[in-house]
Amino acid sequence: MSQIPAHRIAFAGMAALAVAMGIGRFAFTPILPMMQDDAGLTVASGGYLASANYLGYLIGSLLATRLRVRDDVAVLGSMLLIGIATLLMGFTDHYFAWLLLRLVAGIANAWIAIFAFSWALDRLAAVRNPLLNSLSFAGVGAGTLVAGLVCIALMRFGASSAQAWMAFGLLALAVTAVVWTTYAGGGTVRGAPRPPMRGIPWSRDARLLVFCFGAAGFGYIIPATFLPAMARAVIQDPAVFGWAWPVFGLAAMLSTLLAATVLRGFAPRRVWVVCHLVMAFGVVIPVFSAGMVAIVTAALCVGGTFMVITMLSIQEARAVAGAGVVPLTAAMTAAFALGQIIGPLAAGLLSNAGLGFAGGLLLAGAVLALSAALLWRGSAAGAA
Repeated sequence: MSQIPAHRIAFAGMAALAVAMGIGRFAFTPILPMMQDDAGLTVASGGYLASANYLGYLIGSLLATRLRVRDDVAVLGSMLLIGIATLLMGFTDHYFAWLLLRLVAGIANAWIAIFAFSWALDRLAAVRNPLLNSLSFAGVGAGTLVAGLVCIALMRFGASSAQAWMAFGLLALAVTAVVWTTYAGGGTVRGAPRPPMRGIPWSRDARLLVFCFGAAGFGYIIPATFLPAMARAVIQDPAVFGWAWPVFGLAAMLSTLLAATVLRGFAPRRVWVVCHLVMAFGVVIPVFSAGMVAIVTAALCVGGTFMVITMLSIQEARAVAGAGVVPLTAAMTAAFALGQIIGPLAAGLLSNAGLGFAGGLLLAGAVLALSAALLWRGSAAGAA
């Protein structure tokens, strides 16, 4: 195995997740207000585009277990696929083509999420540095932060949504080129084909984790899809409303880096409960309080918890399933993906029914509160 410095491995994992999430998934979020202006996109049609991407994530998650390729090949190929699919979004104005391209980006997004974590964590295992492991997870927030800042700059210069898509596509390809040699020269840690997954150990705790992680996917994705559009409805100036998304990304990045040290020693499931309640508060506050303060509060609460929940869920899955952690994690990922698909669709339908963003946000907050109560009850039962 090539002796690549640990910090380069962590940075490569971070970069791949930044492309996957910041561009492959969440570039659409800050571009949505631009597409509303110059492409006539409605909240409902925007929700369908978002759900197409999340459907791709679900399909990619299911297909990943059948792929027989090395992690580095899967990551680099998926980064290229996201760059090309994103670039092509700017070269067409056909809605069906957009749906297809967002679906493709979602599939590649899932492959990066699975194989980039595997590639980086396998190589960082010997280092035993929690901060370097967290750095890979922080790629989600870092990519989201950069995507938001790029969109602010593009809106200040009067760029169209098509130009924004092309800019993000080129950025994804540039990042891929930067980390290419790190992945290609990273050697092989796990060269044997992955063994087929065994059945899921369907205990009560396992079912609880699957439901609650799916609830987190449903709860966070509505503000994660529509937050800049919600901010735009409050203030038209892009120099103001555009900051909602970078704040979301910054909160996600910092919370990921801090969680490895600050939360050490706390019961993971109790922290997960708190995260669901904080997220629920952030989701519903724009319904009860108008203005950018509420939008920024939502960005901080939701952005600061969704990646922490992801890390805690993996930790809890290991505690519950032991050797059966892989199939349980796959089931939780599928539930999370289903929540992401249903969330924007529900928000779009409720908006068309005359409830605006409030209907979807209240529903998401209720689901998060219910899941928090179930997690707390399960935690108390386990302690007893």
